[in-house]
Amino acid sequence: AVAAALGAEEYIVGTASLVTSGCVMARQCHENTCPVGVATQREDLRQRFPGQPDHVINYMTFIAQELREIMADLGYTEVEEFIGRPDLLTQRETDHEKAKHLDLSAVIADPAGDARTKTREQTDGEIDALLDWDLIDEAAPAIEDGAPVALTRDVENVDRAIGATLSNRVVSAHGGDGLPDDTISCRFDGYAGQSFGAFLAPGITLELTGAANDYVGKGLSGGRLVINTPEKAGYDPTENVVAGNVCLYGATSGEVYVNGVAGERFGVRNSGVKAVVEGVGDHGCEYMTGGVVAVLGDTGRNFAAGMSGGVAYVYDPDDRFADRVNRDMISVSRTLDESDEGMLRRLVENHRAYTGSDRAAELLDDWSAALDDFVRVFPDAYADVIAEGKGEDVREEPPEPAETVPGSATDATGQASSDD
Repeated sequence: AVAAALGAEEYIVGTASLVTSGCVMARQCHENTCPVGVATQREDLRQRFPGQPDHVINYMTFIAQELREIMADLGYTEVEEFIGRPDLLTQRETDHEKAKHLDLSAVIADPAGDARTKTREQTDGEIDALLDWDLIDEAAPAIEDGAPVALTRDVENVDRAIGATLSNRVVSAHGGDGLPDDTISCRFDGYAGQSFGAFLAPGITLELTGAANDYVGKGLSGGRLVINTPEKAGYDPTENVVAGNVCLYGATSGEVYVNGVAGERFGVRNSGVKAVVEGVGDHGCEYMTGGVVAVLGDTGRNFAAGMSGGVAYVYDPDDRFADRVNRDMISVSRTLDESDEGMLRRLVENHRAYTGSDRAAELLDDWSAALDDFVRVFPDAYADVIAEGKGEDVREEPPEPAETVPGSATDATGQASSDD
C-alpha cells in the first residue's frame, strides 16, 4: 500500500514468495546443500521440499486482501485511484536512536504535475520486425518437409534472440527432438544483439562472423552456435571479446564454439551443452550442473564457484589457473585419463573445423605436448556419483565429429574454403 501511494505501479514479491514455498534463508544456495530442497541438485535434499502451489496462491490472496482493506479504510475502490497519493502518508514518530533523525518530508511531498499513473508510454517491442520472421519464411522447406536449407543475413545489435522464434516453429512441427543436425544453417555477419541463439532447437546451426552481446545460447536446447572472429580482424582472437556475459545460462543441450573470448559467467547454470571458448572472464562455469566446457585461454577469477556437475578443461601453460579457481566444490587435476583426452580432442578438433581457430590448430599440431598444459576441473559430488554408478559420465559422450557447415568459411579440416 505504501509503495502504491508513493507511485509504484508494479510490485516485486519474489523473495517473499520463495519463503512462502519453504525457503528458510539458509544462505547456502551456491553450496548445493539447501536444507529444504529449494536450491539443490541432490535428490535426498530435494525430497524435503515442502512447497505447495496453494501456499503461494494464499500468500498473494492475503496481500491483495490487505491492500483492499487499507484502500477501503481510506475510501478507495480501485488501485489506480490510490497510486501516486503520497499526501495520504505521514511520517511515523519514533524514539529509535537512528530513525528519529530521518526526515522523509521530501519522499512524501506532493509531486508536481497532474499525471498519477501510466506516466511512461509502453515501449514498442517491434515484434513484427523480428529477423526470425524472415528466417522462418526462408526455412519453410525445412520446417514443413525437413529439407536442408542454408540462409545468409547481416545482423545488427538490435536483432535480439535470433533463432528463438525459428526454434518455436521447428519444435511445433517436429517435436522436442527437432530436426537432424544442420538441417537449417544460418550464416550471419555483424554484431548480434542479446540472447543470440536463445533456446535454439536441434537441427539449427547459427554461425556468426563478428560478435554477440550478452546471453549467447541462453536456454540452448540442442542447436549449434558458432561465433567467428572476422578473418581481416586486426587483433588476436584469444585477446578479444566476441561474446558478452552470461553465455549458456540455463542451457540444456547442444554445442557452442567461440573463436574468441567470452565475458563473465560463461557457462553459468549450464546443464548439458558442450562448449569451446578461447578465454573467459570472472565466474566461469558458475553453478554448472552438466555438460563440458573447454577453455583454450585465460580465465578470470572465481572459476567453477558452485559447480556441481559436468567437467571443464582449461588450457594453463603458465600455471596461473590455480589462483583463479574456486575449490569449494571441485578438484583440479593435471592428469587426464583416456576419456578426458578423447572428449577434449574431439572438442578442439570440432572447434578448429567450425571456426578455423589458430589456437586450436596450434594445440592439435603438437597434441601430446598440449595435453600437459591442460587442467581438468571436476566437481567432487559428481565424481562420487560416477564412482557409485549412480550417474552417467559426460566424458563418455563426445559430440559428433564436425562436418562442413553449409556455406561455412571453413571445411571439415578447418581450412579456408575457396570460390575458385
